Amino acid sequence: MKNKIRKLRKEKNYRQEDLATALGVTRQTINAIENDKYDCTLLLAFKLANLLGTTVDDLFEPERKLLENH
Repeated sequence: MKNKIRKLRKEKNYRQEDLATALGVTRQTINAIENDKYDCTLLLAFKLANLLGTTVDDLFEPERKLLENH
């Protein structure tokens, strides 16, 4: 799932390590989420959105195929 985590993280001058520490996950987890290689849990999505000052809806963009099938 596409996301804006990297963009918002950089705007706030956070490193991946900063997010990881604040969220209780590894830097590798943040990297995987940013690179669309791991879909985070709903709880982690809400925590990320809160930390980055946005909403889950704004942070994540579902693939069009998923939306078109429903």
